[in-house]
Amino acid sequence: MASKIIGRPASGLEAISSSRRQFLQATLGGLGLFLAGNSLSGCGGSSSANSSGLIADLGPLGAPDENGVRLPLGFQSRVVARSGEPPTTSSDYLWPLLPDGGATFPTGDGGWIYVSNSEAIPGGVGALRFSSSGEIVDAYPILEEETLLNCAGGLTPWGTWLSCEEWDVGVVWECDPTGRRPAILRKSLGVFKHEAAAVDPATGNIYMTEDQPDGRLYRYRPRSRNRFGQPDLTTGSIDVARIVEGESGAIVWHELPDPEFTGETPTRHQIPESTPFIGGEGIWYHEGLVVFSTKTDNRIWQLDLRSDTIGILYDPLTSPSPVLTGVDNVTVSQFGEILVAEDGGNMELCLVRTDGGAQPICEIIEHPLSEITGPAFDPSGNRLYLSSQLGPTDDISNTLGITYEISGPFHSRT
Repeated sequence: MASKIIGRPASGLEAISSSRRQFLQATLGGLGLFLAGNSLSGCGGSSSANSSGLIADLGPLGAPDENGVRLPLGFQSRVVARSGEPPTTSSDYLWPLLPDGGATFPTGDGGWIYVSNSEAIPGGVGALRFSSSGEIVDAYPILEEETLLNCAGGLTPWGTWLSCEEWDVGVVWECDPTGRRPAILRKSLGVFKHEAAAVDPATGNIYMTEDQPDGRLYRYRPRSRNRFGQPDLTTGSIDVARIVEGESGAIVWHELPDPEFTGETPTRHQIPESTPFIGGEGIWYHEGLVVFSTKTDNRIWQLDLRSDTIGILYDPLTSPSPVLTGVDNVTVSQFGEILVAEDGGNMELCLVRTDGGAQPICEIIEHPLSEITGPAFDPSGNRLYLSSQLGPTDDISNTLGITYEISGPFHSRT
């Protein structure tokens, strides 16, 4: 994620037709990568009036509503939090500055919790608790330690949130969405400019992106798991990915010698033959597949964990509808539909379709310097949360974001 923060510390921070396939193969330097636009199960579809219950069938965006949000017919928005203000009268907790990566977690009473990072100095993580009817009943912090630039992150199958620090010696914090347990520093997940994380529940492996011009794709491998299947996040190893030339996107992994960056060589340079991913951003797991974005080339990638192969789902140079630019945070619905937030662009949240095209799902108007962050569905799949990180400002030093709830028949099936 591109930082818009004023006063950042100076030290340690760096202030699918055959013709399209042939084009990509030529431009990727012989790596043999392929467009894999229909690989995620449940993606795409095309019919009218959302009769299939898929996001691709929602139709065009309408005029802006009272919150300045353009949505398809039958949808509405509400503001659920503003930076520096209490989201609910039941708590005096102030919603954090620069809201960023987010996720939702179901609660035992039929409600859910939405958590959001703060890409500020200091950073942290805030939480909104919703009742089963969607009322905000509480707001509170879940990461209060001195952290910096908490950008994106990832949810875990065991119900915690991994909050990633985006600076050169950034680390990962594991947070309890309920706020009942203190956050835990997980230095074993590596010391580098973390962006986001995604967990494979079958293995406990954690896949991580790095927001550097020559960033890498990493994999944490736990050495053990408990009887409930939860991996040990204290003693594992970290691998870095290399794409094999001429092998149709085959990936091999190399173990890092110094994942905690205790020596002089940053993790991304410790295995010279590893593959750079230029500006790694959001990442998400779904049914054996990991989807992630790289902002410098505006690509959406898919890693198939079953075959250890990688492909390109979206590239604006070859897409039949290249409306998605400034790719950033990623989320995947329970039906496998990929949504990508724009950092800049038209301030849209876009669906990546099975044909390699993209279509906007919502747009926030008159927020010229901002970016969309933290997209995440509630457990029903018919409420979507996201933020405008800077809000409607023309002042780059502004840190007062707005968090929205988008509701409607995203996945209604008749």
